Amino acid sequence: MAKGEAGPKKPSSRPDIATLGGLVLAFAGILGGLVLEGGKLTDITQITAAMIVLGGTLGAVMVTTPLATLLRAAKWLGSVFFERVESPQQIIEEIITYATKARKNSIISLESDLPNIHDTFLRKSISLSVDGTDLQELRKMMELDMSLEQRSGEAIAKVYEMAGGYSPTIGIIGAVLGLIQVMKHLENIEEVGRGIAVAFVATVYGVAIANLFFLPVANKIKARFHHSLHIKELMLEGVCSIVEGLNPKLIRVKLEAFAEGGGSAKKAKAEKGQAAQAAPAEG
Repeated sequence: MAKGEAGPKKPSSRPDIATLGGLVLAFAGILGGLVLEGGKLTDITQITAAMIVLGGTLGAVMVTTPLATLLRAAKWLGSVFFERVESPQQIIEEIITYATKARKNSIISLESDLPNIHDTFLRKSISLSVDGTDLQELRKMMELDMSLEQRSGEAIAKVYEMAGGYSPTIGIIGAVLGLIQVMKHLENIEEVGRGIAVAFVATVYGVAIANLFFLPVANKIKARFHHSLHIKELMLEGVCSIVEGLNPKLIRVKLEAFAEGGGSAKKAKAEKGQAAQAAPAEG
């Protein structure tokens, strides 16, 4: 890039309409059904039940999960409600810009662009290529980074999956604790009936928070990491193509097919090998 020229735009974040709309729809459906059946919102408003379920679930997760992983999981909760705007097409255009410059001025010329690259994975890939790292070694190092990120994502999602498994059981514990209190007042039938109804609110809380929040959050985080890994595969394939000295037009065709097909880097590499083998035969 020329001096003074604006660099690639930094990816922004926007509210995830699917997450927010899904939560609103789920709670509206359940609470609306309760009201239509003649119930009242106050019937399921119990502070003690919420304390038992949330406190017990958090405590169980803390016992199970290392603190560092727990903190990362809490930090990643924001990504469930806000998605990072980073389309494959934007990445392709950025890579083509670097490929064109590298083809004209050699790959060493990309060193001046490193400070303008916002994505750490892409910046590291290009930095290694500028330093003259062997292509196979470069691919191996970046695939290791991707593998570590995948493991981290699985560990973070596992935290919410565990919470989704614990909360229904904690809800049952809360219900039993409520029934114990009810059994102390068997002489008053009206109080017994009211107490039983209140006791089962903890079960409702446990099942609801597991299936409406914890488990969906775990799956959404997995989807976020899957998309992130796909973008990184695209970046890695693009940088490797630059190192190989491919024509920018060919790189664009390869990456656009890669992005549209949703394939992996291994699949793209296999197709590239098949094309290389077919070339001598055609000649």
